[in-house]
Amino acid sequence: MSWIWGVLVVAVGLVISVALHELGHMIPAKRFGALVPDYSIGFGRVLFSKQWGETRVNVRAIPLGGFVRILGMYAPAKQGTRTVNSRGRTTLAEEARQASRDELGEHSARAFYLLRPWQKIIVMVSGPLMNLIISIALMFVVMVGIGSPTATLRLDEAAPTVSTASGTRTGPAYEAGLRAGDTIRGVDGAPIGTWREFQEKISSGTSQSVAVTFERDGVTQTVDVVPVISSAGGRVVGVRSAVDYVPASVSSVAEATWVTMSQTAAVVVRLPLALWDVGVSLFTDEPRDASGVMSIVGVGRVAGEVTASPDTTGTGDWRPKVAVLLSLLASVNMALFVFNLIPLPPLDGGHILGAVYEGGARLVARLRGRPDPGPADTAKLVPLTWVMASLLVAMTILLVVADIVDPIRMF
Repeated sequence: MSWIWGVLVVAVGLVISVALHELGHMIPAKRFGALVPDYSIGFGRVLFSKQWGETRVNVRAIPLGGFVRILGMYAPAKQGTRTVNSRGRTTLAEEARQASRDELGEHSARAFYLLRPWQKIIVMVSGPLMNLIISIALMFVVMVGIGSPTATLRLDEAAPTVSTASGTRTGPAYEAGLRAGDTIRGVDGAPIGTWREFQEKISSGTSQSVAVTFERDGVTQTVDVVPVISSAGGRVVGVRSAVDYVPASVSSVAEATWVTMSQTAAVVVRLPLALWDVGVSLFTDEPRDASGVMSIVGVGRVAGEVTASPDTTGTGDWRPKVAVLLSLLASVNMALFVFNLIPLPPLDGGHILGAVYEGGARLVARLRGRPDPGPADTAKLVPLTWVMASLLVAMTILLVVADIVDPIRMF
């Protein structure tokens, strides 16, 4: 049951993320006067529909994405532009222009291509920007709201027995009288400030015994503890620290955002190689890279494993489970932010690049005293759009199949 809850939480989180992404496109588009007749969450058959002004809001059957339809994306062909190919057939670019013109009907003055370049950039960048905001907000909740698990000087356990190189024996700390709930205050007369410092004092010591000062029920006591060599090597006394969740600073959130963004960008840069590795692992005995790319199916599977794992369910503490799920959603939203800014159509970055080109061309023309060249003819990129769309579909199929047949496992 906990596995299902993990999948549902991430699924709902992804649907909300997509909805806000598309809302990020729609709001400025409507604000700038473009006609937006359709805002849809999901694909396929419409399950729920409601008219919101001139925009119809739809919830569709397949919740694997969403879209907002802004009319008039492509400007008419400029004089001298070839609109038929060598076989006399209408080019893909011209078909896109005609479809763009036909869908506008009597609303031609509200076409997207008539917006100023800076307005187009705002419309297109606002979608990915929503994902960035979501990612930062989730990281803030995890790091500041929940906090980071930090070992304290309070004992969670003084083990009755420990495994040593010569076999099992009574735990040194337990034998000396230490118990769960005691708080370590010092070692060999020196005060201790952190659990790491306590561990270093024990592991690096050379004397046969150490004097451990601790507090119990407000009373400070000192006992002699004789460390032993564990079966894994190293001096131990058989204690485990209790964990508290310590909120991080706001600056730490900013640093984590930058690190996550940089790491995500690095993954996107090497995406072709990462996809090749996925294909190799799918058809050979090579294991999947645990830090590699995965589809939405893989993300859902990881979420289910996190919530079902004894590491998060056996403690009775909800915080590690929630922190991992929110961190997972934060990472996905950061990936959506970075990936959508790739300057290739049909991604948002491709539209942004077209607007930047248009703005640059108009600026150069104005500086040179030449006529305004008008909106950029981005319909010329339609063939590239089809190629990229096909590659994206192929990538999705590859990752989904891999995540079903040879999934990345976290536990």
